[in-house]
Amino acid sequence: MKVLMLNGSPRVNGNTALALAEMKTVFEAEGIEAEIINLGNKDIRGCVACGSCGAKGRCAFDDIVNEIAGKFEAADGLVLGSPVYYASANATLIAALDRLFYSSHFDKTMKVGASVVCARRGGCSATFDELNKYFTISNMPVASSQYWNSIHGGAPGQAMFDEEGRQTMRVLARNMAFLMKSIALGKEKYGLPKKEEHAWTNFIR
Repeated sequence: MKVLMLNGSPRVNGNTALALAEMKTVFEAEGIEAEIINLGNKDIRGCVACGSCGAKGRCAFDDIVNEIAGKFEAADGLVLGSPVYYASANATLIAALDRLFYSSHFDKTMKVGASVVCARRGGCSATFDELNKYFTISNMPVASSQYWNSIHGGAPGQAMFDEEGRQTMRVLARNMAFLMKSIALGKEKYGLPKKEEHAWTNFIR
């Protein structure tokens, strides 16, 4: 089994990376291959609503977003990690996720998602909710932990002293591993849930 982990922090060895590394250790102990990709320090532009992905199934801007789309398709789970900027996720990560989820047309049903956020003090809950919305619009179950998936630290390395935060990451990884394994067994026996044709509606006549 595979899990893809996206680090939205521009500090590749910062506190968000520390949280993801805590999870990666658990995944590997559970026999799950985990890959961390750093996005926060990349030059990634946002979606321009050109619509070309509708025909191509990939984004018109051929950068790391198209590269990670294939890794996402092959993965059983996706972890999104971000520092908190003004009670929100890193803008580079959001630009990548908007394009990744919109331009990739493979079925994401029952891939397990989890978001992880890091802050010096406040804004974790708002960022956590923001990231989870990518999963809940894509038929993806969301893994939970013993607390909201947050860890605290300002200067690089400070999160190492957040004992509860680090434990929350480990519990999250174990729960996510259990969900991925259980879903794999369920797919073997029952298959995926029945699909309905999407009923597109709007609020104008």
